[in-house]
Amino acid sequence: MKILDWYIIKKFLGTFFFTIGLLILIVIVFDVSEKLDDFINNKAPLQTIIFTYYATFIPFFTNMFSPLITFIAVVFFTSKMAYNTEIVAILSSGISFNRFLRPYLISASLIALLSFYLSNFLIPYTNQIKTDFEAQYIERKVYNTRKDIHVQNKPGELLYAESFSNDNNTGYTFTWETYEDQKLTFKLRANHVVYDSIENLWVIYDYHSRKIVDGKHYFKQGELMKVRFNVKPQDFSNKVQKMEVMDYFELKQFIHNEKIKGSEFIKFYLVEKYKRVSFPFATLILTLIGASLSSRKIRGGMGLHLAIGISLSFAYIVFMQISTVFATYGTLSPFIAVWIPNLVFGVVAFYLWRKALK
Repeated sequence: MKILDWYIIKKFLGTFFFTIGLLILIVIVFDVSEKLDDFINNKAPLQTIIFTYYATFIPFFTNMFSPLITFIAVVFFTSKMAYNTEIVAILSSGISFNRFLRPYLISASLIALLSFYLSNFLIPYTNQIKTDFEAQYIERKVYNTRKDIHVQNKPGELLYAESFSNDNNTGYTFTWETYEDQKLTFKLRANHVVYDSIENLWVIYDYHSRKIVDGKHYFKQGELMKVRFNVKPQDFSNKVQKMEVMDYFELKQFIHNEKIKGSEFIKFYLVEKYKRVSFPFATLILTLIGASLSSRKIRGGMGLHLAIGISLSFAYIVFMQISTVFATYGTLSPFIAVWIPNLVFGVVAFYLWRKALK
């Protein structure tokens, strides 16, 4: 590491963290103005608001805007160096363009590693803190009014509840069916079913069951039966599970369980899983694009570089959103959908890098 490397790294990271900090402060100001009435009406403690609620904004928005802010930071200080002919002096001293890019890639790698850690481990923890705070001081309790709920416990095993109460984890007019080769082999009807959170199982009340073996029907009834299903009370809700409070390993296990149950939201979960890995790579790609694009002094100067840089950044974000929509609502693989933007912009980065070498 030479003086030049430290010079560029300090400019890179200094611009990045200053811009992120400024952006977070702006977001917090707008959020305070929106939620101030809720804080006052619900008597939220000032210390809790600052050090519990708004402290969670720092890792969340740092990760969310890291590729965009990285790109803007690179374009900003590199254009300034080019405008002051610093880059011409550096390259004229015998340093190759690839060597010149080394501190850029080192800085971008540090930010990418930080982004990976935040999205997979720290942010799920802070999101849980944020969710608990909002439930206590901002949001009102929401009751599930969904009717006629069908849930797959595992392939060939279906559960049904005419209605479900989130308040007491109780399903009413409950049915449990199993199939083999598309033929019904077992059916149970019950008055209601309750989830026991202590034993992590379901208690079925006032049931009548019918089991079919080799064409013979065996009937049984009882007042109480305890069964351990794969489903949880939240599976009877029509909302996608809160993936933002799961770390990488919890999300991976959760997706495994959802595949067993045949969840209709499995693509949403897979997109989230793959985005947590692919998103940090965008920092490296956008850094290479920004450095290659801004290293030449052109007519229009820094303003033109920033305009092009911001346009490319938003193009990447739009491309990511479109591809994930095709994955969640279409037939495109979630893995391919999440990595396509990196692949396309990786080609753009390679083209600009080759052009910069000349």
